[in-house]
Amino acid sequence: MEFKMGERKWVSEADEYVCALSEDTQKIAKDTLGEDKNVRDQALESMRHWITHNPRILNCRLDSNFLLRFLRFSKFSVVQAQIALERYLLLRQSYGMVFREMDIKIPKMTELLQTGFLFVCPKRDKNGRRVYIIRPGAFDLSKYTNADMLKIAGIAFETLIEDEENQVKGFVYLADGQGCGLPYVTLFTPLEMVRLVKNGEKTVPARHIEIHGLNVHPTMKFAYEFGISLISEKIRKRIKLYSTIEEFLAGGTMELDILPKEYGGTTPMSEMIDNWKEELLNENARLLSHDEMAVQEELFSSKERDGAVSALRASGGTCGNEDSMYGVTGNFRKLEVD
Repeated sequence: MEFKMGERKWVSEADEYVCALSEDTQKIAKDTLGEDKNVRDQALESMRHWITHNPRILNCRLDSNFLLRFLRFSKFSVVQAQIALERYLLLRQSYGMVFREMDIKIPKMTELLQTGFLFVCPKRDKNGRRVYIIRPGAFDLSKYTNADMLKIAGIAFETLIEDEENQVKGFVYLADGQGCGLPYVTLFTPLEMVRLVKNGEKTVPARHIEIHGLNVHPTMKFAYEFGISLISEKIRKRIKLYSTIEEFLAGGTMELDILPKEYGGTTPMSEMIDNWKEELLNENARLLSHDEMAVQEELFSSKERDGAVSALRASGGTCGNEDSMYGVTGNFRKLEVD
């Protein structure tokens, strides 16, 4: 069965893309992602044709901003962008307890936000990237679940990725292991961890540019080594560990005025969290509209629905079919996900 754009209501309709990126960001997009007007226009057209003729997708956003997050993630390999988008929609639906109702106004989410477990610094670094601060030790294991952890992380990501600057330039992460010990290992089973890491890297359309780890407790070393073994060599090379905050700061990796006062900057963490909350509230309605997106789960295999690694390795369903069936055009370069 084929669907056409005019036959049903989509979460957001197709629009004519107007580039609002600065000249500097456009150059980065061209040099690192192979993006220019011609490539972008063809890719967007192909994505929309494929979505509206794909029986596995019941509802989706068709606006340029949403589709470009997947195209930029895949460096404009249209087929790989389709694979990522289809997996993204499926996982949102299969794991609804995490990925649906991404509402920062939910009391648990508001409370977790205020703990400073995860927030994003208001200023960009010298390369124009937003910086995540992650403090697992602030996560109360007696009060919150692993689903809560994933939901607050999902809310943060979905909020930031709406900004095209972030789609192009990617993110920097600063994870502080202070107060994080062995009990935290039990948050996820080994199987859950494998699926979480693999799906996060292959499906979540984000460019992870730098990852800095502070205060990694010795008892967590084996967990770190297990986690690091799951990610690609490309991402692995972007991870740097520091014994203390002083060691990190001495390296001059990040400008001090980016960081909260508690990490050597000038702005108190509490003020940054309040600013971040405002950002989240501004995008809250859009995030909730994502619950309208849907796929026909019965057209996916059980392994695909479970997020199994074996399903990730496969080219997968409609995404792997020939371009003659789904009108795919564009550059089918080998995927090198940043």
